[in-house]
Amino acid sequence: MVISSSPQPQPSATLVRYLRHQIGLSDNALELGLRQSQLEQAPLPVVLWRFGLISLEQFDQVLSWQDQQL
Repeated sequence: MVISSSPQPQPSATLVRYLRHQIGLSDNALELGLRQSQLEQAPLPVVLWRFGLISLEQFDQVLSWQDQQL
């Protein structure tokens, strides 16, 4: 479990769309990730990777995509 002492912002709708359409996550996987990331106050991509919902390669893709969004 990854519990952060500082609140994490809610994942953006753009990130959720990217995960659904580009990474191919199901609605159930996203719901689980969103619930768990809120519970743990951890970043959504970290939670998805830790639960085995995305591979390490996909995790890297998400991080690269997020860097491009800034």
